[in-house]
Amino acid sequence: MEQVGAVREPVRVAVLGATGFVGAELVRLLLDHPGVEPAFLSSERDAGTAVERALPSVRNHPGARGLRLRPLAELPEVDVAFGCLPGGRLPGVLPLVAARAEHVVNLAGDFRLVDPAQVAEHYPASVGRSEPFAYCVPEFGVPGERLLNLPGCMAVATIYALHPLVAGGLVGPDVVVDAKTGSSGSGRTPTEHPAERFGNFRPHKPHGHRHGPEVVQALRSLTGAEVDLQFSTHSLDVSRGVLVSAYATLRDGATALDVRRAYLTAYGSTPFVRVRGHGQPTVKTVVGSNVAEVAALVRGRRVVVIATLDNLLKGAAGQAVQALNRLFGFPENLGLPFTAVAP
Repeated sequence: MEQVGAVREPVRVAVLGATGFVGAELVRLLLDHPGVEPAFLSSERDAGTAVERALPSVRNHPGARGLRLRPLAELPEVDVAFGCLPGGRLPGVLPLVAARAEHVVNLAGDFRLVDPAQVAEHYPASVGRSEPFAYCVPEFGVPGERLLNLPGCMAVATIYALHPLVAGGLVGPDVVVDAKTGSSGSGRTPTEHPAERFGNFRPHKPHGHRHGPEVVQALRSLTGAEVDLQFSTHSLDVSRGVLVSAYATLRDGATALDVRRAYLTAYGSTPFVRVRGHGQPTVKTVVGSNVAEVAALVRGRRVVVIATLDNLLKGAAGQAVQALNRLFGFPENLGLPFTAVAP
């Protein structure tokens, strides 16, 4: 496939697991992307069903007419296959997918971690798999490898919150993160009944969430620094949205101005990570958009960073389209929304 400035034919894409929350959101984005052709949408359970019937969110889109869901075994040759399968599914079918796709971009967690002990604990279905997936945060570059794994939604929000501080050596290694997420982050088969979640706000995993080691690994790779991270998660009574609060202590000599400069340097030229100087990041200001908002607040030596994003867009399907755009030389913002849905 020719690269920047030379793309002539539409990029042929496949969405594996098109009927999950993330898969359906990715289908919605791809139908409005002028440079791609949704060549294959998979579902084992709904194979043969018209896409406009299986995915109510796109049933009024003219581009969905005539598209049908097909079993994975029928995957044709494509330029990009997006893995939106439940965790643990892609490793078993990767030989088939890799043989028929020029690039494989996985949105599930199967290949995010590299430490064997951490893989065994958090992604046991990936144990023993040696495929060289590269971890990809679009704002920090899209590797040239043909196999990419994108971050988790709470993980990438935390990376946006912490990267400027860690990269600039502005804080000590002890960091506490409190991450809150909406119900769609649990997928279509959550263990918690909606009646139990409604009107409630509860801890999810005070210790041991799999995004914790992912953040530590990503910051080590991106900055060369180690953080001692306490990562705790909570369940919000909203369908979409992530809000992360990160707490750290400034090193001697670091100032609020240093912090401000670090965030503007890191994100000032990125289209989708916005540094808020006035008005705090909130879920309502990002849900429905591919924007992440970040604000760093300093008092004395204490720094609190707030980061918010839509878990299905910037935390998943939106960053997948960002990666596609960068891989094939499209403008990074092509096919992606900047505005939130209100009220």
